Amino acid sequence: MLARKSIIPEEFGLPGLASRMPRKPVFRDRVNKARFIAKNGSCNLAHKNIREQGRFLQDVFTTLVDLKWRFTLVIFTTTFVSSWLLFAMSWWLVAFAHGDLDPLRQNGTHCVTDVKSFTSAFLFSIEVQVTIGFGGRMITEQCPTAITVLILQNIVGLIINAVMLGCIFMKTAQSNRRAETLIFSRHAVIAVRNNRLCFMIRIGDLRKSMIIGATVRLQVVRKTTTPEGEVIPIHQIDVQTESAVASNSLFLLAPLIICHVIDKNSPLYDLSAMELQCSDLEVIVILEGVVETTGITTQARTSYVSEEIQWGHRFVPIVTEEEGVYSVDYSKFGNTVRVATPRCSARELDEKPSILIQTLQKSELSHQNSLRKRNSMRRNNSMRKGAGSSGSLRRNNSGLAKVQFFAPTDGGQNLNGVT
Repeated sequence: MLARKSIIPEEFGLPGLASRMPRKPVFRDRVNKARFIAKNGSCNLAHKNIREQGRFLQDVFTTLVDLKWRFTLVIFTTTFVSSWLLFAMSWWLVAFAHGDLDPLRQNGTHCVTDVKSFTSAFLFSIEVQVTIGFGGRMITEQCPTAITVLILQNIVGLIINAVMLGCIFMKTAQSNRRAETLIFSRHAVIAVRNNRLCFMIRIGDLRKSMIIGATVRLQVVRKTTTPEGEVIPIHQIDVQTESAVASNSLFLLAPLIICHVIDKNSPLYDLSAMELQCSDLEVIVILEGVVETTGITTQARTSYVSEEIQWGHRFVPIVTEEEGVYSVDYSKFGNTVRVATPRCSARELDEKPSILIQTLQKSELSHQNSLRKRNSMRRNNSMRKGAGSSGSLRRNNSGLAKVQFFAPTDGGQNLNGVT
């Protein structure tokens, strides 16, 4: 059976019309700009085309410490096994040169007793370097060369042990391990504090052992162009904080809010709320201090790009007093609340102080209106509940049936009816 041909021409059908309709442009997501410092503190920087690779070998110890754990363990194992094999070959050559490999030779004339093959020489090399004496193989006074090899292997073994074990110890006790418990707020905020626009972040320490002499440094990294036309891709600008002005260090016992007043010397002085979202800047936060338990200097880093700075927000309090003890609720560490904040820049706020007054007045009026609405809603709800209860009582009273009371008489059955 043949298919029935459509009456509408194909060019006017749905596929034909769809093919001829102009397509809307597809907007792709904007590629995120590479940040200089990641949120976990690692530097997002790749070193390429380094010609003088030999400089890394001049500082072997630091190179070994900076390597990843898998490479360090491979080098650790390879170094010890290679030294054992090298001195095993030396002991075998000493035994071969002295004729100890001859099975007819007496034990009293051997350089090393019970060294009859390369396997036994390898075992004796391990015993000498690791200072394990099983009692079966030992050096005699018949061969001064063997004594020289013994001294040489002991010195080389001590050097290898010192370097390798020191490298493992430094990798396990690195300062960045302590920085894992130093936390920063997920977002930074800009709000009014003491009638000034302030850039604020929150830092905290999860351990009870304190960071001695803790200091916080802020830097703004942005791409700038000099009047001469020179482009500086990573221009670092130091940002002053209130803690640095008041004292030299922080007492990081509980989470603190680090505040930077946006004044004339601040790189954020000319940025409004809208301009901040469109700007290409990154605020780097560096926390340094000495670990109380180990005495090692540690450093924790993070950064905030423009998308991670919330304008018109403030951190909620997380420290409370409970039964004579100060308690810190870390579940609210990064929580913020919206507050009244002018959307203009700090420069405009300094030039027109009335903007701040108007913003605060509007916020106060809106707060009062919300309170009035809330109170009126409560009154209405209470009145509705009261009206509902009185109506139910009326309905209950109206629903009562008429009751007749009968009294007995002499000649009749029904005399009076009372309702």
